[in-house]
Amino acid sequence: MTQPVVLITGALTGIGRATAIAFAREGNRVVVSGRREEAGHALAAELRALGTEAEFVRADVRFEAEVRSVVEQTIERFGRIDVAVNNAGTEGQLAPIVEQSAANYEETFSVNVLGTLLSVKHEMRAMLAQGSGSIINLSSVAGQIGFAGASVYVASKHAVEGITKSAALEGAAAGVRVNAVAPGPVATEMLDRFAGTEEGKAGFLATIPARRAATPEEIAQTIVFLASDKARYLTGQSIAVDGGYTAQ
Repeated sequence: MTQPVVLITGALTGIGRATAIAFAREGNRVVVSGRREEAGHALAAELRALGTEAEFVRADVRFEAEVRSVVEQTIERFGRIDVAVNNAGTEGQLAPIVEQSAANYEETFSVNVLGTLLSVKHEMRAMLAQGSGSIINLSSVAGQIGFAGASVYVASKHAVEGITKSAALEGAAAGVRVNAVAPGPVATEMLDRFAGTEEGKAGFLATIPARRAATPEEIAQTIVFLASDKARYLTGQSIAVDGGYTAQ
């Protein structure tokens, strides 16, 4: 059986990088995408060293022509897309709502919302044509609850959850599943920026029932599961991987 083809946006750091490695270790063929050429080619080489086929395609998800191109290049190279992981995202400027700006809204939504919408649009077209596929969008617990000081980011992740549910309804009868993963705190640079200080991070993690942040690899394993046939009846859902945070 030909190994599945996996496309990952925002693949060069953190959860995206861990996800690429997790899929490669299972023998999947992987296309990684991001904005930094040198890091992208280095990651593709690292994935090939694990014994699978891998390519890097540069793309900025804010621009439709580039999103369309990465999907088309993936199909040209491998003939299909079985799994798409839309991980590209930004937290934007974190500040009270009275200090938020139209510029920050535009920047954050262009990556988190428009980027997800355009990615799902072109991935879905390819998957509908082949009659199968699994799309996983990266949301956040901020897509399910609110956080003071992060109104624009929270709004953008709520939008990702809405896109996920709507796309799932459009793809279900054709065999295309669309789900989201909603991480809580993950040990990445974004958590450091979100917390601001080591004291702030420690205080936040103390509110997590598991009393720690997730590793990127733990989030990656949830993504791999959602993409697999073990989850073939699961669509339109957002899975919180948050150490119990939203259960409180």
